[in-house]
Amino acid sequence: MLDKNLKKKDLTKILSTKTGFSYNYSKKIIDDLIEVIVQGIKDGYLNLKNVGSFKIIHKNERLGRNPKTKEKFIITARKSIKYIPSKKIVEKLDEII
Repeated sequence: MLDKNLKKKDLTKILSTKTGFSYNYSKKIIDDLIEVIVQGIKDGYLNLKNVGSFKIIHKNERLGRNPKTKEKFIITARKSIKYIPSKKIVEKLDEII
């Protein structure tokens, strides 16, 4: 079972083991894939067929609260990324969950 918090180096090791590629070659693949995804999302929307889509969303400013001290503060407006899984990914997850 995989750790729920994978680091990029963990993903690189997994790719290297599964494919037989060297660690450095696997690292280059991961780095290039991340770069392609980032460049696609930078334009506002990216759809990876049979994987899902990524889009930039705007989150409005809102009031937040520290759960320990109950102190209120403003969470500033910001951009965030939303991932919407493809139907195939959802179906695969439904099979194993």
